[in-house]
Amino acid sequence: MQQSFSQSSAVKTIGTVASVQIDYQKVTLKTDNSYAEITVYSPSLIRVRIDNKPFQPDFSYAVVGKILPAKTNIFQTDSEISIITDSLKAVIHKKPFSIAFYTLDGKLINEDEKGLTISWVGQSVTTYKKMQEGEHFIGLGEKTGNLDRKGNGYTNWNSDVYGYSVSLDPLYSTIPFYIGIHHGLNYGIFLDNTYQSDFNFGASNNRFSSFGARGGEMNYYFIYHKCLADIITSYTYLTGRMPMPPLWSLGYQQNRYSYYPESEVMRIAHTLRENHIPADGITLDIHYMDRYQLFTWDKDRFPDPVGMNNELKKLGFRTTVIVDPGIKVEKGAKAYEDGLKKDVYIKYPDGQPYTGEVWPGWCNFPDFTSVKGRYWWHTQVKFFADAGVSGIWNDMNEFSSWGQKAPDNILFDYDGRQTSHPEAHNVYGMQMARASYEGARQNLNERPFVLSRSGYAGLQRYSAIWTGDNRAEEDHMLQGVRLLNSLGLSGVSFTAMDVGGFVGSASIPLYTKWMQIGAFIPYFRNHSANDTKSAEPWTFGKDALDVARNYISLRYRLLPYLYSTFYESTQNGLPVMRSLAINYTFDPKIFWTEYQNQYEFGDALMIAPFESTKDFGKIYFPEGSWYNLYNDVKEQGNQEKIISLKLNELPVYVKGGSIIPMQSLVQTTAEQPTDTLSIHIYNGDKANRFVYYEDDGKSFDYQKGNYYKRIIAFDPIGHAISMGIAEGSYISHFKYIRLILHGFGGLYDVRNGNDLMKLYDDQFSYLGNGQTTNCAVKYTVINNNKEQIQLNY
Repeated sequence: MQQSFSQSSAVKTIGTVASVQIDYQKVTLKTDNSYAEITVYSPSLIRVRIDNKPFQPDFSYAVVGKILPAKTNIFQTDSEISIITDSLKAVIHKKPFSIAFYTLDGKLINEDEKGLTISWVGQSVTTYKKMQEGEHFIGLGEKTGNLDRKGNGYTNWNSDVYGYSVSLDPLYSTIPFYIGIHHGLNYGIFLDNTYQSDFNFGASNNRFSSFGARGGEMNYYFIYHKCLADIITSYTYLTGRMPMPPLWSLGYQQNRYSYYPESEVMRIAHTLRENHIPADGITLDIHYMDRYQLFTWDKDRFPDPVGMNNELKKLGFRTTVIVDPGIKVEKGAKAYEDGLKKDVYIKYPDGQPYTGEVWPGWCNFPDFTSVKGRYWWHTQVKFFADAGVSGIWNDMNEFSSWGQKAPDNILFDYDGRQTSHPEAHNVYGMQMARASYEGARQNLNERPFVLSRSGYAGLQRYSAIWTGDNRAEEDHMLQGVRLLNSLGLSGVSFTAMDVGGFVGSASIPLYTKWMQIGAFIPYFRNHSANDTKSAEPWTFGKDALDVARNYISLRYRLLPYLYSTFYESTQNGLPVMRSLAINYTFDPKIFWTEYQNQYEFGDALMIAPFESTKDFGKIYFPEGSWYNLYNDVKEQGNQEKIISLKLNELPVYVKGGSIIPMQSLVQTTAEQPTDTLSIHIYNGDKANRFVYYEDDGKSFDYQKGNYYKRIIAFDPIGHAISMGIAEGSYISHFKYIRLILHGFGGLYDVRNGNDLMKLYDDQFSYLGNGQTTNCAVKYTVINNNKEQIQLNY
């Protein structure tokens, strides 16, 4: 008699619920083939934890959010268990086990595919979900392809992929979190499992979407909110949010593989200043080291690192240096010997340190999954602090070695629960970034900047991330935009790509367009490989230099807006660079491939990037009204439009109702702007508010209340513009506010209390320097004090 599929030994299904224990916010289950816990983490967040053996002690590198008290009602019948919170309802079916999530008014949000539910194939465990009609899938962090993941499958295994294609998967980092959208509903699912994981959104099948891992538990968190932005906020409550970055890290960064010797570094710095290109950072790649050995300087190339970094600081530059995890096996080498003595290296089962070949030769690798290994790294980072370095750039931390095949049997501490490479691999880069951040914070006595190539969910607590060794090609420029948008959807706000492309040499038009886009990404880093044409702005001719200077200068003038937007990320997890899916989730056109590269930079600006080779481009304007940044020409929302493209101008639009604070141009964030803050208000139909934020830009004093924060509000119905009472003990940089009004053509004055203030006509240019189009605006100047400011018109 043929064996039934349900009894097959090749696939073990979860089976039927055999026993149930109900606590206030948790249901504990035993099924035929598994153990399960369903826990209400918050009214909008439910954890599903399942294993085919008794649970190990609970542990996560990603999750830092605690269970919140939530009003929870749990009901049980012979066939099902219902869990009801103030926000959603989960129904657990018993025969066989499956789970479905509903809104409180009964709409189906998400459910297991009832014939498949959860099963094991060997050590691999997978959850199968029923795909809803017209469902979109977005997120998953650093993944190539379209904004909408529907019809595709993805693997998470952190990989070193030099010069990768625009369709390659996997890349360098793992964030197993995605958002599903259908029928006016959206939800998030985070699979917290560090083994290789696989996601299928209808690839090679028409029945299900699925997610699973090659080992460990089925451990996922289900998040439901009405607004997609709130899903990101709940996800980042769970996995943590970024700290405030140092202000200098938001300025322009000039990089190359590699700048050496010291005289070349100083030449680059002086040339940036001579060309009036605002800049704050210069990065040193592996050639600063002595034969690529970590925690060394090449004494011939860099005889006086302290002196060089002091001179750079006088010019307004901070130095970031690259670090790789591999410690060269060399007797007598200080770091290597100390690592041996402190017993911090990854080992084989027989106790011998694992040795892999990287840039310095054969290397041992610190175990960043151990407290001991991370603490050792903290002590080594002092080497850079003592040299005056301000930023730590973590590279090769997937981890990478020649051959790209580290063995499965190497052992990691995993914070006290020893495990092998398959479970530790995807979290190694994040833990290196963590050790770098903690060590830099401890030794620098100011906010460190940390950049990482690899990471896992929660990496935003420690590091910015960039998208690795991209190519100087048109499709890589636009793919990079989508990668950063996807990272933003996945809780990571501080993101970057190598502007201009790392592999190969960009054409003049491509470089020009990429530098414009770079002004509107969170970490603005120009970077190129050592076998390519030099990629500093002045190397592409005067026209390219002028355009690059204009857009870099615009970014510096926008720093009050950008810095405040980063503050928002620290509070609610929303990214700086925002896919249109965040604010226009249920507008089907934002998923169309022709519009999927459009994004918002903060809440006010919409960027529409195109290839440099195109003369015309098609733009979609979502709901609302939109102003052309350069001339204030107004477009109505819910329309598609073909526009003429200019090489010297990036299509940028401002949402009606927006509030954009700006400052005077500076050449470095070490330089103080003038004492007047310009606040641009764009007329619109909807009320809006903006949280304006300042602090000293370098210390952690803001965590003790030493900041300046106030809410700026625009109310078109009440005809009012207000600035709330300033919070915090910090004194604003700005003594005056220049209020600049866009789209208020028939307005001649505003009332400030009993005082009538005249509005003056003016012309404003965002780019300046020969810009032929301007915005006709109204303005007035008021004193900036900490008290409530109420203007009526």
